[in-house]
Amino acid sequence: MSNKTKSILIILLILLADQILKIYIKTNFMLGEEVVVAKNWFIIHFVENNGMAFGFEFGKDIGKYFLTIFRIAAIGALGWYLAKLWEKKLPFGLILCFSLILAGATGNLIDSAFYGLIFNDSHGIVSTLFPAEGGYASFLLGKVVDMFYFPLIEGHFPTWFPIWGGQEFVFFRPVFNIADASISIGIVAIFIFHRQHFDEKKEDAVAASAESGVSAEEAMPLGDSGEVKDVHRLDQE
Repeated sequence: MSNKTKSILIILLILLADQILKIYIKTNFMLGEEVVVAKNWFIIHFVENNGMAFGFEFGKDIGKYFLTIFRIAAIGALGWYLAKLWEKKLPFGLILCFSLILAGATGNLIDSAFYGLIFNDSHGIVSTLFPAEGGYASFLLGKVVDMFYFPLIEGHFPTWFPIWGGQEFVFFRPVFNIADASISIGIVAIFIFHRQHFDEKKEDAVAASAESGVSAEEAMPLGDSGEVKDVHRLDQE
């Protein structure tokens, strides 16, 4: 099986798992409802967010439009770059990383672009897929469905701690989804295992630039005798 085929299969499997789980949560949970899977450390907790990964927010409707358009552009660039990687004999691990990032970005884009159109609101009710009254938002203004919550460590910051002294502390506080996890794993894996790929590309670019250039002596004009003229006298001749 070629790297391209494996990459496409991975992208499709992640997208399928991500969307199946999101649709299940959206159509079986009310907003804020949760199920404790493993006491004190793993909870399925249904939340929605308007912004970036792990629940971070970015503006209101204008920010939402900007973020969604940025996602579309980023996905296009990632797809183009991944296609380039398919053509080269590169380690599959690097291709896998970019496949994970592309799959995750696409998964969250689907929520942002279409969930507002195909679901009704989840506040106080369990949402319905394709409701007769229409969706809760227009195109590109949908919310991303998150559900994984891992409060592994809970406590309070010491009173002397800057800014958050005495406040509640939870690690890991953000609620996320399969798409978020896919993006994060891909990015972290690139930095840990494949940084040398980009270092080598940078070195190759520098070497190619150096080879295509000319030395300072070659660039200086020669006189009739073949000797280098004094560059300060050129304007006078």
